[in-house]
Amino acid sequence: MSIRGIIFLLYQVVVIATIIHVLMDNRQQAKTVAWALVIYFVPVVGILGYIFFGVNTRRERMVSRRSMDQLTKRSMLQFVEQRDLQLPEEHKPVIDLFVNENFSLPFGGNKVDILTSGYEFFPSLLRDISQAKSHIHIDVYIFEDDALGRLIADALMAKARQGVEVRVVYDDVGCWRVSNSFFEKMRREGIEVEPFMPVRFPSFARRANYRNHRKVFVIDGRVGYIGGMNIAVRYVKGGKGVEELSSWRDTMLRVEGRGVYSLQRTFLIDWYFVDRTLLSDRKFYPITNNQYPITNNQYPTNEGAQPTVIGYCSTVIVQTVTSGPTSPYPEIMQGFVRIIMAARRYVYLETPYFLPTSSVLYAMKSAAQSGVDVRLLVPARGDTRFIDWASRSYLREAVEAGVKVGLYNAGFLHSKLMVCDDTIATCGSTNIDFRSFENNFESNMFIYDDEFAVRMKDVFLTDEAHSQPLDGMEHRMNPRFMARLCESVARLFSPLL
Repeated sequence: MSIRGIIFLLYQVVVIATIIHVLMDNRQQAKTVAWALVIYFVPVVGILGYIFFGVNTRRERMVSRRSMDQLTKRSMLQFVEQRDLQLPEEHKPVIDLFVNENFSLPFGGNKVDILTSGYEFFPSLLRDISQAKSHIHIDVYIFEDDALGRLIADALMAKARQGVEVRVVYDDVGCWRVSNSFFEKMRREGIEVEPFMPVRFPSFARRANYRNHRKVFVIDGRVGYIGGMNIAVRYVKGGKGVEELSSWRDTMLRVEGRGVYSLQRTFLIDWYFVDRTLLSDRKFYPITNNQYPITNNQYPTNEGAQPTVIGYCSTVIVQTVTSGPTSPYPEIMQGFVRIIMAARRYVYLETPYFLPTSSVLYAMKSAAQSGVDVRLLVPARGDTRFIDWASRSYLREAVEAGVKVGLYNAGFLHSKLMVCDDTIATCGSTNIDFRSFENNFESNMFIYDDEFAVRMKDVFLTDEAHSQPLDGMEHRMNPRFMARLCESVARLFSPLL
C-alpha cells in the first residue's frame, strides 16, 4: 500500500473515532448530526473545528458545590430577610423552577428602570460610578478600547484612586482584539481585572466554545444593571458589521432594591470562577433603608437628575437567573419554554439572532396555534450574514405556524426581551439561539409585576412600529430554489453557530 493510501486509511480511522466520540456524548440529536456531517464531509477542518469548538465540557465542575454554598447560602441568606415577600400564585411554578435548579432567589421591593439606548445607559452608569463609595463590579463580554471604553476606564481608575474597590471581568474571546495594555493600565491604577477563561494553548480546545456573555454591573451593592449592552461605542451609534445603520437598539434594566443582591451573587460567582477568591463579606449585601415597600406604588424621588427612561415601577419582584455549560439544566431556556407554554393572551419577544432549539420553536408554534398572540422582532439586517441566512427558514416556519414576525429596520436590534400577558417580563443577555441556551454563560432577570410588564410591552410595541411584517415579503416567504438551498445549508449548521 502506498504512503498516500496509508495516510487516507489513518485519516478515516480518525474520522470514525471522532464521530463515535460525538455519538457517545449523547447531546441533542440535531447537534450530533450536524457535527457528524461536518466531520465527515469537511476534511481535516471538520475534525479541528470539533476539537476546538465542539468538545463538551458540561460535566466539568468548574465551581465547587462547597464554594457555591458559601457564595449563596452563607452570604445571601445570612444578610437578607424578606418577611413581606408575597409571590404571585400564577408564577410560582416558574419561580420554583429557578429556585430549585439554580438557587435563584426572588426579591421583592425593587425599583426598575428600562433604558432603551446607549445614550441613556452609559450616562446613567457613569453617574452611578461617580457616586460609588465601597465597590464597583463589572462583568461584560466586551470591554472595547475605544472612546467610550476609555471614558469608562478613566472613571473606574478615578474611583480606584479614591479607595473604592473595583473589579472587572471581561471575556477573553469577546476582547480578543483589545490590547492587553488597555487592561494593564487599569491594573496599575489598582483595579482588579481578570479575563474569563483565557483561551490559550493547550486549553484552547476546552475553552474556546464556552464564553461569558453576561452583562452585569453592580455599584455598592445598591444599584445594578443587567441587559444586552457591552462597553463599546457601537452600542451607542452602531458600527462594525452594521456600518450603514445609524443606531443600535438595545435594552438595559437599572435596578435598585433587594434585587441587586441577586446581581451581586452573579458577579461574585464569576469572580470566584476567574480569580478563585471567595468574596462573601456583608458589605457586598448592604441592608439599606430604601427598600421599596411592595405595597407602595409611588415612584421614590431622589436628589439629582434621573436617567431618561421608558418606565419605572417600585413594587416589582425580580429573580436573576444564570445558565451555562457547566449547569446540569438549561435554566433560562426552560424558563422561556414554560412561560410561552403557559401564555393565555400574548407573548412578545425580541432577539438579534433567531436560531431556536426545537423545544423553544415548538413552544412558540404551539402557543400560536392555540390562539395566543405570539410576536417576534428580529433585525431586518443582521451583523453576521451566515447567521442571518441560517435564521430565515426558522422565521418562515414560525410565520407559517401563526407567529407574527417583524423585521426591525430603524437600526440594529440587539435587544433581548420577552413579555407575557401583562404579568411577567424578562431581559438580559440571552439570545434565542443554540449558543446562548447551551454554550454561553448567560444571565437574565425575570420580573413579576403587572405595571412593569405593561411598560415592557410598550417598549416592544414602539419597536414593532419600526418594523416590517415578514409575511408581506414575497421574496422571503417564497424564495427561489437557490436561495432556499442556501438557507437550508446554513440551517444545517445552526446548532453549531
